[in-house]
Amino acid sequence: MTANDRVWFITGASSGFGKSLAEAVLARGERAVLTARRIDRLEAVARNHQGRALALALDVTDAGQRGRAVEAAIAQFGRIDILANIAGRGSLGAVEEFEPKQLRAQLELNFFAAAELTRLVLPQMRRQGSGHVLNLTSVGGAVSLGGFGAYCAGKFALEAWSDALRDEVAPLGIRVTIVEPGNFRTEFAGDVNMRPERHLDVYRPLIAPIEEFLYGQAGTQAGDPAKAAALMIEAVDSANPPARLMMGKDAFDLYDRLISARHKEFDEWRARGEATAFDGAEMLRIGKTEAA
Repeated sequence: MTANDRVWFITGASSGFGKSLAEAVLARGERAVLTARRIDRLEAVARNHQGRALALALDVTDAGQRGRAVEAAIAQFGRIDILANIAGRGSLGAVEEFEPKQLRAQLELNFFAAAELTRLVLPQMRRQGSGHVLNLTSVGGAVSLGGFGAYCAGKFALEAWSDALRDEVAPLGIRVTIVEPGNFRTEFAGDVNMRPERHLDVYRPLIAPIEEFLYGQAGTQAGDPAKAAALMIEAVDSANPPARLMMGKDAFDLYDRLISARHKEFDEWRARGEATAFDGAEMLRIGKTEAA
């Protein structure tokens, strides 16, 4: 199959990473289903690509809308080759400051919506014997920091789910890539970012500087969404796509610090941790065997 024959299904295509990806895909001559809640923005992206772009209003948290969008995509183009789960929403605040309904809303959008949409598309990909799922998480899907607990909870969940999915669908010709951007010039730090319903003074020494950093740089972040979109396409085009596609020097630096600290702690506690087995018990490896 040539690139021009492929069909992308992109959520969150009205802004940020999703819009940049949609524009890049269409500029290459590929076909794309563009979805988001703001249909007017989608139509502006699709306007000059008649016959190759289908704009659909979609709230990804609505099960009925998800099903209808997938049906419309198949009816229009006959297939879905790349599902790009880009839609999401950030949040900033101490975990105790967020009400339970807010935490559930974060998980509903950042995890369940992507998981359920993927489950709807998988039967089509299985019939084709091919496909690629791009799940946009964040460096916050690999590293959790104070102030981002609610956001990272959903992203961590999506990463764990995606890792299992990759193992399950690889024999079926379907590939899965987790995309982990750092600080990019999107709406993440704008008004759409979820704020907690209450503020507790005890957490202000930690949260206030993060708020100043995050909200003070809105619109001036170093990361370029257009370059991120180009790298996502390169990963899809690759014969050996990455399981994880981290983007941004800030993301790599943060992750490197986490891994270094984690290994130091593991080394300190490893001998005692390994000594918790019954005496004489046989250790069985977790996961795949060497032969597998």
